[in-house]
Amino acid sequence: MLCSLLKLVLLFPHFHESLNLTKKTNKRTTAVCHFWDSYMFSFCQYPFIISIAAKKVIIQRDSEQQMISMARQSLVDKVSRRLRPDMNMLFLNLKVRRMHLVSDSLDELTRKSADLKKKLKVTFVGEAGLDMGGLTKEWFLLLIRQIFHPDYGMFTYHKDSHCHWFSSYKCDNYSEFRLVGALMGLAVYNSITLDIRFPPCCYKKLLSPPIVPCDQNTPVGISDVSLDDLCHIMPELAHGLRELLSYEDNVEEDFYSTFQVFQEEFGVIKSYNLKPGGDKIPVSAQNRKEYVQLYVDFILNKSIYKQFAAFYYGFHSVCDSYALMLLRPEEVEILVCGSPELDMYALQRNTQYDGYLKTDLTIRYFWEVVLGFPLDLQKKLLHFTTGSDRVPVGGMADLNFKISKSETSTNWLPVAHTCFNQLCLPPYKSKKELKQKLIIGISNAEGFGLE
Repeated sequence: MLCSLLKLVLLFPHFHESLNLTKKTNKRTTAVCHFWDSYMFSFCQYPFIISIAAKKVIIQRDSEQQMISMARQSLVDKVSRRLRPDMNMLFLNLKVRRMHLVSDSLDELTRKSADLKKKLKVTFVGEAGLDMGGLTKEWFLLLIRQIFHPDYGMFTYHKDSHCHWFSSYKCDNYSEFRLVGALMGLAVYNSITLDIRFPPCCYKKLLSPPIVPCDQNTPVGISDVSLDDLCHIMPELAHGLRELLSYEDNVEEDFYSTFQVFQEEFGVIKSYNLKPGGDKIPVSAQNRKEYVQLYVDFILNKSIYKQFAAFYYGFHSVCDSYALMLLRPEEVEILVCGSPELDMYALQRNTQYDGYLKTDLTIRYFWEVVLGFPLDLQKKLLHFTTGSDRVPVGGMADLNFKISKSETSTNWLPVAHTCFNQLCLPPYKSKKELKQKLIIGISNAEGFGLE
């Protein structure tokens, strides 16, 4: 298997090189190629007519080609140094400890930054598990859950809008924001959905610009923002600023504001001028539009510039593909997060069976129980069987969900192979027993066990 894979890695790029050689050596072929290059039509020239599912396929194919290219480069480097090639060099192998998940992940990704474009494989130290996709999904899930916890301080959760936003606290090292960006990039690159609740503005900033500029001094992540963008994060603040814009009485006397804002940082209130001398410039009916625009720009761009720039470079260190130019901000969000809308009836229609027929009593019991679950238990079932409670771009049909008959004792709990989106279900004798065992299984689904 290794020989076949190495052969594919070596030969794939030469297929394209042979086409280029044909163009150079055959004058007639070259003329024809120039003709078609001038008049060739491509749907990629008109991304607004391409569906998000088609764009996902384009990005996947581009990712696969980059993975092959990076693996081939590693192979050539090994051979040129007369070292024996092995399978591990074809992957981005991360070894992390559960108790030190963030620090280990940051160290591994920093140390192996040259391998980010290889296929990702994760190993939890001290656990006997081979990653065929399931451990990678769990690594993403646990890491995101820990980083976005309010006590961690990197992101602020806004209850009114149910989303996270970047903390404006100043620090000496923004490497962990780069880690979060790299996580999002790796998720897109490896076709994994994440449970991240960023506002739409975040994805607009992530594509500003869609390709990293050659000049490192060029600002990144700065986009045109408005009150609508702020409303998705801080609806109360946006409402207050709208009232200011529509206020008909004396703005200067009634609001008594200046071009200065205040933010709390580690219990200390700090002031920032929205423009030079802003603390001495009163807000009036004549300049209130400027005040609101500067306020929104400060909140969404300037106050978090270093944090977001690190996040931006982390994402594009993995996803530096021209295919991103096809995407709108809302499409990036769908690629990263998938869809939170669960259609369990669609999952039922697209489920495959191994050892069971869909008319078997156990299967009928299973779907009666699952379709009657509340939303939180349905999400737990999806996470238990696939490693994520989000629905991919193509819907439930893209999950390739399978229920297999387990020949073990009916005293056992259901078992899942998240690598293959497979549920192994014993033939329980009653609907009550199936429901009880299923709830216990899906409610205790963290970690990898091998008996």
